[in-house]
Amino acid sequence: MSGGTWSATELPVLPGLYLNFQAAALAAIQPGARGIVVAPVKAHWGPVRQFVEITSEAGITENYTNDETNGATASTTLRFALLGGAKKVLAYRLADTNAAKATLTLQDTAATPANVLKLDAKYEGARGNNFKVTVQVNPIDGTKKDIKLYEGTTLLKTFTFVSGTIQAAVDAINNDTENKWIIATKLAEGTGILKDVSDQVFTGGNSGISAIAAQDYTNALTAFETQEFNLLTLDGIADSAIQTSVVSWVSRVRSEGKGVIAVLGGSAADDTAADAVNKATTRSAGFNHEGIVNVGVGGKLDGVSYSSAQVAAYVAGLIAGQKLSESATYAVTPFDDVTRRWTRSEMEQAVNGGVLLLFHDGRQVKVLRGINSLVTLRQGQNNSWKKIRTIRVMDSINADLVRTAEDAYIGKVNNTEEGRLALIGACKEYMRTLAQAGVIEATGYDVYLDPDYYGPNAMLTPEPDQVYLKYEARLTDTMEIILGTFTVL
Repeated sequence: MSGGTWSATELPVLPGLYLNFQAAALAAIQPGARGIVVAPVKAHWGPVRQFVEITSEAGITENYTNDETNGATASTTLRFALLGGAKKVLAYRLADTNAAKATLTLQDTAATPANVLKLDAKYEGARGNNFKVTVQVNPIDGTKKDIKLYEGTTLLKTFTFVSGTIQAAVDAINNDTENKWIIATKLAEGTGILKDVSDQVFTGGNSGISAIAAQDYTNALTAFETQEFNLLTLDGIADSAIQTSVVSWVSRVRSEGKGVIAVLGGSAADDTAADAVNKATTRSAGFNHEGIVNVGVGGKLDGVSYSSAQVAAYVAGLIAGQKLSESATYAVTPFDDVTRRWTRSEMEQAVNGGVLLLFHDGRQVKVLRGINSLVTLRQGQNNSWKKIRTIRVMDSINADLVRTAEDAYIGKVNNTEEGRLALIGACKEYMRTLAQAGVIEATGYDVYLDPDYYGPNAMLTPEPDQVYLKYEARLTDTMEIILGTFTVL
C-alpha cells in the first residue's frame, strides 16, 4: 500500500492516495476492520519469528502455554490485550540463537542397538524437556506397537503403527493431524523394530530467552511492517533503548501512511517511586508523539501486581477494541487497584505531561484521560492531536480512503472532470457515514477540488495523473469536563 503524507516541494513517486491532516483534515468508501494489536512475546513454546493470530485465551495456551517462568511473557501480554477488548492479537515470538528443540533418539532391537528414530519437539523451547516417551507392544494387537507421548504425567497422544519398519512409526507420528507436539525422522532401518522403553525423556530444549537483546526487538519491528494492525505494544519491556527504537519506527511508518499507535510503559520501580510523576512525565517528554501512548502506573489483578509496561498491553487492547465514537477516558478496567495511587496535583501534572493514568475512584479502576504522549505541538497541530480518539479517527479515515482509492480509482478511473467528480462523490458518501456514526459533526463537512489547482483562481497546474483534494470536517469528542454553576436560593 502506497500512501502517507505529502509535501508540495517533494511530491510522492509511488502511485497512491496521500493525505495530510491539519487543524482547522462508484464504490462508496466503507469503514475497514479495526481492533488488531501486534506484540512481540517470549515463550517456552510456539513458532519462532512467525505471526500467530490469537483471538482467545485458549489460543494462548495452545500456541505458547501459560508458563511465564524464566522470562517468558506471552501469557500476560496476550491475555491483557484480549482483556482490553482487541478483536485479534498478532503474536510474534522472539528467541535468541540459543533456542533449540528438545530431542530424543530411539533404538532398534538389535543385539547392538542402532539409533533408528529421532523425535524432535515441534518448536524450540524448554517445554519440550517435559516430554517423555514409552514404546510398548499394543495391548490389543501384538503385530503393532504404541509410542505413548507424555508431558510430565499427562498422556498427550498414543501413536499406533504396524511393527516391522521404522517408516511406519515415522508416518504414524508425522501424518497424525492431531499431533501438535513432535516430529519424527528416520535415521536408519536397523531391524525395523523399535526397542521397548519406558519414560524416555526429551533433552536439549532451550527457549532462547536469556540472550534476547534490543536488536531482536528492532528486527521484530521490521517484520511488523509487513502486517496490517492498529496498535503495537511490547511485552512488559521498559528498556529505554528499545522504546526509543519503537518511537522512531512509529514516527517513520506513520509518515508513510501506516496508522499505528504504540502503547508503552515503565518499570515497576518507576511506577511506585516517590517521584513517579516526574519519571512518567519525563518518559512522555522523550516520546512526545501523537502515535505513542505512555502508561504511567501499574495495576493489581487477582493479587498480582503488574508494571505499567505490562499494563500497556491492556491499554492497547482497550484502544483497539473501542468504537471510533468512544473515548478511553473513564473507561472501566478489570484491575482491582493501581500499584500507586496518585494525588490530585500529581494527576494534573501527569495529564499536562502526556501520561495516561489508571486511577481508583473508590469503587473501580478507570482510565483517567485518553491521551497520548504529545506534549509539544508541531506545525499544523492543535490540542486535539493529544487525544487518542482524534488520532484513531484520523488514522481510520486515512486507511479507509486509501484502501478504496487503491481498489476503485487509482489506475482505473480517468483523470477527467467526470472521474474527479466520481471520486469526490465517494469521499462525501464516506464522510456521511462518519457523521451518521457520530465520529464527525453532521454539518459542515465537505470534500472538493483544491482551488489552488482548479478553477478561475488556480495558481498551480496539476500533472495529468495528479488529483488535489480538500477535506473539511469537525471531529466530535466525548464529554470529559462538565462545568456547572449551582445557585442556592
